[in-house]
Amino acid sequence: MSELIRQRRKEAVKEILRRLHAGESPEKLKAAFREAVGQISPEEIAAVEEELIREGVPREEIQRLCELHLALFEESLPQPELPLPAWHPLRILYAEHEELLKMATALARLARKGIRTEQEKHETRHIIDHLKDSESHYLREENVLFPYLERFGITEPPRIMWMEHDEIRKIKKAILAEGPEGANLADLSLSLSEWLTSHFTKENRILFPTAFRVIPEGEWPGIRSQFDEIGYCCFTPPAPPAPRAAEKPKTEETPRLTAEVRLRFPTGELTPQEVEAIFNALPVDITFVDKDDVVRYYSATKDRIFVRTPAVIGRKVQDCHPQKSVHVVERILREFRERKREVAEFWINSQGKFVYIRYFPVWGQNGEYLGTLEVTQDVAQIRELQGERRLLDEPQGN
Repeated sequence: MSELIRQRRKEAVKEILRRLHAGESPEKLKAAFREAVGQISPEEIAAVEEELIREGVPREEIQRLCELHLALFEESLPQPELPLPAWHPLRILYAEHEELLKMATALARLARKGIRTEQEKHETRHIIDHLKDSESHYLREENVLFPYLERFGITEPPRIMWMEHDEIRKIKKAILAEGPEGANLADLSLSLSEWLTSHFTKENRILFPTAFRVIPEGEWPGIRSQFDEIGYCCFTPPAPPAPRAAEKPKTEETPRLTAEVRLRFPTGELTPQEVEAIFNALPVDITFVDKDDVVRYYSATKDRIFVRTPAVIGRKVQDCHPQKSVHVVERILREFRERKREVAEFWINSQGKFVYIRYFPVWGQNGEYLGTLEVTQDVAQIRELQGERRLLDEPQGN
């Protein structure tokens, strides 16, 4: 298909979507869609939504009308059959969608009929626990898949999907608060089932096929490795095949450095290995965002509080946050640059931890703004300290 024809199709789709947003029914517009467009690919839909947002259509409006988009596209957008091996990250996400929807449907069925017996209460608790564990599914998408899509030019659809993740999280949180005997469990579980059905359909039919086509094949093993670091829900996926041993180059090996590189500071000197080890040993999580708002570094501490993956390196920090909080991030960065603020700090309760989050501007020797440092720490144990300790306790385990 020539670029001119492709552009005409996109303009036709955009015009039909504008009419849809203006209130015309999908049924009325289907005939116009078939005549003007015919078949359409997931990538074209993603591109059209990108352009509509750039032209001023609010992201929230696109998200709100995604259901109508799907109704309009359903004839030309069947469920694709992608050639995915069992280890592939997209195959895992597809399978998790199926399992999570089954759980939500089962929970809604139990809640509607009434949870009376101990067996029914046990089954309900089991489902709710699995729904709680499903957070890893959304974290893998937000911290690995979405950054890769952005890297290859697909930015707006991931942002819309993240908005839906947050809506799903709200319902899950309410379900956890209700428990098996909650009066609102039936309505909440039905709402969750409806949200998951809608959200998974969009990802299955549009986002995942687009990812399969725009992300090069050689990137998927690295994506899978980062998936593994975050962990899984519903099931343990099969391991990817072991990489083939690389053929040894026939050229001469690069000579090793005869002297150890050392970084000199006004207060001493360290090797790069020592710098890395020190950052990773600190009892805080560190993330550095440069002067252009790009994530450049995070410490690999043993027990990170918030998920970080190599995929976020080189990503705009605004894209690392849900849309509802981006305006706060931008305000902090703006006030740092303008020297109106020296620190921004927050504290939240999260999974039994009292998380203290601080942001600091980083300045160069000549007073230039170099970026922002995020420091995150679980201070629950610190808040409980009382009195004094002047002697060293025996090591744990002795």
